[in-house]
Amino acid sequence: MNQDLRHSSRRAAKNPSVARHGRLKTHSAWSTVAKVAASVVAVTLISGSAVAAYAAWDLASTVQPTVKLESEKVLEGVPDVGAIEGGVNLLLIGSDSRQGQGEAFGDPDEETAVLNDVTMLMHIAQDHSHASVVSFPRDMLVDVPACTDPEDPSSTLDELSDVKINTVLSYGGMDCVAKTVESLTGVTIPFAGIVQFMGVAGLSEAVGGVDVCVAEPIEDEYTGTFLDPGTHTLSGVAALQFLRTRHGVGDGSDLGRISNQQVFLSALARKLQSDGTLGDPVKLYSIAKAALANMQLSSSLTDPTRMISIAKAMKDIDLAKLAFIQYPTSYVAGGGAVAPNASAELINQALQADLPVTFDPDAQNNDFGSASDPAAQPPAEAPAEEAPAEEAPAETPADPAAPAPTAEALPEDVAGQTGADVRCSAGRTLDDQ
Repeated sequence: MNQDLRHSSRRAAKNPSVARHGRLKTHSAWSTVAKVAASVVAVTLISGSAVAAYAAWDLASTVQPTVKLESEKVLEGVPDVGAIEGGVNLLLIGSDSRQGQGEAFGDPDEETAVLNDVTMLMHIAQDHSHASVVSFPRDMLVDVPACTDPEDPSSTLDELSDVKINTVLSYGGMDCVAKTVESLTGVTIPFAGIVQFMGVAGLSEAVGGVDVCVAEPIEDEYTGTFLDPGTHTLSGVAALQFLRTRHGVGDGSDLGRISNQQVFLSALARKLQSDGTLGDPVKLYSIAKAALANMQLSSSLTDPTRMISIAKAMKDIDLAKLAFIQYPTSYVAGGGAVAPNASAELINQALQADLPVTFDPDAQNNDFGSASDPAAQPPAEAPAEEAPAEEAPAETPADPAAPAPTAEALPEDVAGQTGADVRCSAGRTLDDQ
């Protein structure tokens, strides 16, 4: 077992404070004809065409084996049409396992580690007014609560202390990663999915590629990524390698890679909103099918109508209120790992209280951050037109029972960006490596 996994004393896992969301009915994978038939009806209602009925049957045949999350018990059902009610916490896990990926990424028999090198939590607010995507550095030290052994559900795995978060998937599987992030952040996570290398490539193709900005040349022999400054449309393996590159961006660390991934994800968010994907059932079906075919999902996500409902919750969110956050950490003594710092609690509190966040404008001034778009020009300010006094609207008395929403102002050491920020990858050449 990985040497980073050091057992602590057997103690009961603390119950974290949780941000409760709309309670939804628990669904298992489509194990009966009745459930498939219900999904056919639901998808037909969404699209309004007979083609959707066939689509639902097609999706059912695509489903991979699922994992039951303990936190799925908070779910009580979702509307068949429209956005999901209430908030959402969804964990996305990127596995570096080579199994089933061919030999393009290494020999699967020799490179057998199953590490969650990407761990992201997407939080959608209860009223769908804002959302956050929090990235946890792979070398961040965490405490792991007692988890059900995925190979023997009748037994429980010991708690662990101060282990790298990217080892948790190999130790206790998807549910253990979800429970670890729950314990860390204090929110309940009823949705989760694991994607491998080729799955990322397939999903990027399903959305038609993503336009990313590169400020300085990216040269990375490890992933075969070589991009000149400018805008590049990436899909398939090229998109995957862009997300994987570490040596070719920032300071060459995992923190630089996270900033690079945020450049991609913010560009993806802008694309999905601008081309109407999030309101188009046909396009959403295509993405749902790609997810079912390329990901291992928690059983709470194997109903495509639920995936569509979650996607629709993002449709009208202002991109300026979609925050991509790098979970705040500091290097531990001796280096080689990072640990959550004092600012991490601000992220936890914002998630628990369902608050939007705002970034300090100096947060990107570091060695691993992304770069501003050199081609971007600040918008010209139009002169304000003063309305005649008689046309000025009357002031509406403030409702003392409904205080104005506030945002969590993040300190300078919290890196990230919003979906509205067009930022570019800070490339790194071979000479710098």
